[in-house]
Amino acid sequence: MTGRIELERPWLVAVWPGMGNVAINAGYYLMAKLGMHLERALDARELFEIGHVDVEKGIIRPAPLPRSRFFAWRDPGGQRDLLLFLGEAQPPAGIHAYCERIVDHARELGVTRVLTFAAMATQMPLNQESRVFAAATAKPPLEECRHLKLEVLSEARISGLNGVLPGVAAEHGLEGTCLLGEMPQVLAQVPYPKASLAVLRAFNALAGLDVDLGDLERETQAVGKQLEVLQRRIEEAVRQQQGGEAEFGEPAEEQEGSARLAPDEIDRLEQMFEEAAHDRARAYALKRELDRLKVFPEYEDRFLDLFKDAGAEGADPGGAGS
Repeated sequence: MTGRIELERPWLVAVWPGMGNVAINAGYYLMAKLGMHLERALDARELFEIGHVDVEKGIIRPAPLPRSRFFAWRDPGGQRDLLLFLGEAQPPAGIHAYCERIVDHARELGVTRVLTFAAMATQMPLNQESRVFAAATAKPPLEECRHLKLEVLSEARISGLNGVLPGVAAEHGLEGTCLLGEMPQVLAQVPYPKASLAVLRAFNALAGLDVDLGDLERETQAVGKQLEVLQRRIEEAVRQQQGGEAEFGEPAEEQEGSARLAPDEIDRLEQMFEEAAHDRARAYALKRELDRLKVFPEYEDRFLDLFKDAGAEGADPGGAGS
């Protein structure tokens, strides 16, 4: 295959959207902090179907197919390079064939281990630290997880690509591992950075990396405080409802896209895009702001364009920060 890059002892990390955005946010964080660059796109168009259209000011627009892309990072210390696979969605069918294509490209680049990130929903309280559960395709990687005091799954079913991909990797002689960050079941539809942080801490230890997790730690603390306030409000609403005092107002009309952004917010985003273009380590702060403003889908292509070239390749995982 022409144009193939050379990587040193690489591992592949694969992420998709899912509960709490645990996996996908961890992947974006790695991409930003390591200054990864786009390696190539995976052509799997025939495995996806369009089940909706987008409407903009009354005009129907064809919805784009979900994309699947590889991003690469070369370790400046020469210890272990990384390949990140970021999928925008899981295919509704042909999952095994999809995984075969991912593994085929990983093998071409010399990948020896395939890891997936996922979420594990439990009855954990909000003030509890997220545990990391682990499963592997062979005893050596499983023993590494035990050594790091991760919670080894004794019996479970890992649904979707998070489980199938490591299994397909094993079919081709590669080691496979799945790391699952714990999150409260009641918050399954809410972004939960605490679980992403726990997964990346475990990954740092497994891969022998020192990716700076400071931004994610601060985000986790901020979200934790917001969830505590939310929990108190819910408990108060339940008490009021039980006492017949609950009041519910009409939901506010929600605007779409950048139409709801104030001029100063747009200016701030433009400044952050410019800063991230010169220093990819600042890209995660940009993504966090896009998520806060609820406009990441609108800016997603422009955000990922920051990683198209290899200009920041070889970023120091320990020195990144903003």
